[in-house]
Amino acid sequence: MTGTKRVDAWLTDMDGVLVHEERAVPGAAEFIAALRELGLPFQVLTNNSIYTPRDLRARLGATGIDVPESAIWTSALATAQFLADQRPDGTAYVIGEAGLTTALHDIGYVMTTRDPEYVVLGETRTYSFEAITRAIQLIENGSRFIATNPDPTGPSATGSLPATGSVAALITKATGVDPYFVGKPNPLMMRSALNEIEAHSESTVMIGDRMDTDVLSGLEAGLRTILVLTGSTAAGQVDRYPFRPTKVLDSIADVVPLVRELHGS
Repeated sequence: MTGTKRVDAWLTDMDGVLVHEERAVPGAAEFIAALRELGLPFQVLTNNSIYTPRDLRARLGATGIDVPESAIWTSALATAQFLADQRPDGTAYVIGEAGLTTALHDIGYVMTTRDPEYVVLGETRTYSFEAITRAIQLIENGSRFIATNPDPTGPSATGSLPATGSVAALITKATGVDPYFVGKPNPLMMRSALNEIEAHSESTVMIGDRMDTDVLSGLEAGLRTILVLTGSTAAGQVDRYPFRPTKVLDSIADVVPLVRELHGS
């Protein structure tokens, strides 16, 4: 990574890289501080569509990590951007929280249960059987099916919770219609984040903790990738995959000297 190819910008996953169970990973605050000090464009990415960037800025701030709202890119924002590009000022039936509904409102979408162009499924703390039933019926009647991300479960203090991917599978089983997933590992998530900071894939590095989402989507979007071992993928699992990250490091703390080396600080 210290070869001839320049590094001008950075993308990083949030959970498992910067934070773990509501606590900052050692080195995370220093990593963000180094990027800001050096004036480097960056985005913090998350597949979680529950929260708005303002919410996430506050949650990160509570752990001591100071990330500007404008540097946070969620699957909800990527989904909204995708829909705005596909069918501007459209209509949608939405299952999700404020992160998703706010993003869709901001790009001019109208939420409706009457013949919506899209059913949009995101993360929520309490999936309603009534809402899922309505989604199934609307898709059967011709609404297009979009989901923010394919993650089957999410973490909680008591164990795994069903997440967007699991509920999407239920709806697919009932309708025979597969959703289009916008979030990682779809490289569209990376490309939309790059567009936000006007960065190029060939000069950007993606940092993540999962081989099957972060590294895969970074690779498919043409980025160099760093896998950190503080989250989902353990060191012994890396060789199971037919692709490899550019570099494997123990944690985000090991990226800080790399940033300073690459950018002459």
